[in-house]
Amino acid sequence: MSQVRVLGELAVLDDVGPARRGRAYPAAGATSALLLPAAVLLGGLVLWPVLRTMHASVTTDGRWVGAAHFRTALAAPGTGAVVGRTVLWALLVPAVVTALGYLLAAASRRSQEGGLVRLILLVPVALPLVVTGVTFRLMYDPDPSRGLATLVATRLTGRPVEDAPQLLGPGMVTVALMSAFVWAWVGLAVLVFRSALDAVPPSLADAVRAYGGTRRHVLWDAQWRPLLLRTTAVVFALVAVGTSRTFDLILVMTPGSVRDEASVLALRIWQTSGGTTTGDGAALGVVWLVAVIGGIMVAALFVRQAWPPPRVEAAPEPAPVAPPRRVFRLLAAGAAIAWLVPLAVLVATSAHGRVDAAARGWWSAPPNGESYRDLVTGTELWRTLGFTLLLATAVTATVLAVALLAAYPLAWLTGPAAQATGLLLLAASVVPIQVIAGPVNEVLGLVLSSGTAQGLALVHIALGVPFAVLVLRNAFADLPVEQVRDARLGGRRWWHTLRRLARHNLSAVVAVSVLEFVQVWNDLVVGRLFGGPGSSPLGPFLAEQTRSFVSNSGALAASSVLASVLPVVLVVLSRRHLVAGLVSGGVR
Repeated sequence: MSQVRVLGELAVLDDVGPARRGRAYPAAGATSALLLPAAVLLGGLVLWPVLRTMHASVTTDGRWVGAAHFRTALAAPGTGAVVGRTVLWALLVPAVVTALGYLLAAASRRSQEGGLVRLILLVPVALPLVVTGVTFRLMYDPDPSRGLATLVATRLTGRPVEDAPQLLGPGMVTVALMSAFVWAWVGLAVLVFRSALDAVPPSLADAVRAYGGTRRHVLWDAQWRPLLLRTTAVVFALVAVGTSRTFDLILVMTPGSVRDEASVLALRIWQTSGGTTTGDGAALGVVWLVAVIGGIMVAALFVRQAWPPPRVEAAPEPAPVAPPRRVFRLLAAGAAIAWLVPLAVLVATSAHGRVDAAARGWWSAPPNGESYRDLVTGTELWRTLGFTLLLATAVTATVLAVALLAAYPLAWLTGPAAQATGLLLLAASVVPIQVIAGPVNEVLGLVLSSGTAQGLALVHIALGVPFAVLVLRNAFADLPVEQVRDARLGGRRWWHTLRRLARHNLSAVVAVSVLEFVQVWNDLVVGRLFGGPGSSPLGPFLAEQTRSFVSNSGALAASSVLASVLPVVLVVLSRRHLVAGLVSGGVR
């Protein structure tokens, strides 16, 4: 303890104990009140539905049947292929995204064109996966007169037009879907690796060279071992969890005739249960849930840090680092051009009318803007955009408020309690909604009418709170002790302290807000499962238009462009806050 004079009065500073805690936590009664909203949401709409699904997987009408549902579900025709395809997605796609992300981050460092390359790679991250599916379905159209990729493949293979390669056919559809997913996610990996590379002190490489180290030693001892190995594990885990969202791509991008050849557990569970609680569907859901949570837990334990992590003193200004070699700069420029092609296809198709876009490729006729004129003069798209904007804004504001309240008391936990809380929040963040859709509908039926905007918002809030609490909790705990004490002394009540702490953690607050808004704006599966006639957001609206894909391709492309403007602008403008916020609130 120490005594100081503040405004002429004697003040006692409680600086005993771990310095990082700063004694900024609220009293026990206030702590319970702060945690209550998050606990009710997670308990009622995540934990209980998970337990209900597990119960349904081993019972029939309340009667214990053991593993009977698991045997039936796994023995169903095609289930083995579906499970194998899901595992392939969870291993191959993250590996490709991680490798490309590192290579492009290294190639675009400290070069004049590096910033533009990263900006181009970032744009697909903000696009709804529905829009990504529309874009690549336009590119992979089986008719070479409309599909650019099909036309190029036909000419490269020297085949006649009648025998054009079917990129969305049974043999290639999974590869086509994976290419679309990689295109959408590489930009995020590049940003994370770029942040990690910038954090590596150049003096480490100098020290390795001074001891006779080769380029390989510099890469391993001065980059991978101190920081990039952990970053690789984080990126791989994030992308592996993200592959559970392949539901959006498969539903939009694959023709109905080959959907079974592309199916993964996300789609099979939806087809089996249809948003209800069934034995076979619950059994498949439990298998998927255990795999997802088990995988993310292994990754989290692999990359965990001491809690709280030690503060690193400010380092001197780093020495200038030479730009990458010419071959790597060419690699980055080539990737940027390749990443622009799908965007150019979407925009060019949207500039044509319904007849032109359905009959021939966008390169065969001049643009006329007919699709945009039809959309602007209509009301359906604007009504959907307005509803989605209100929904995303309300959900984001609520998630941020609930997460700030819960993160404030949780930030001061230490040791095993902090680690256990982090793992529980992480597990709740990755629960696939298809697995618990039936029990969630049962809960909504008790408190709200089914298919209402309020129910849809409530589900989004419950799904968004765990990740938001995790990021903000970690960001609060990372604050220097001086800032924590300043907030404690400057705030007369706990809410004053919380407001000051949030101000010090602006990047984390912005990151949570932008990511939650974009997540709700880009959503398809939650809106499809829990929306109704008067509460249909943007994702289901666009997906519905793909039923007549060819005849509706011009209007669908124009709708996709208009739907992508807001999330792209938000992500591009806040990209620095996104990286800083996620790094400060990283997985521990």
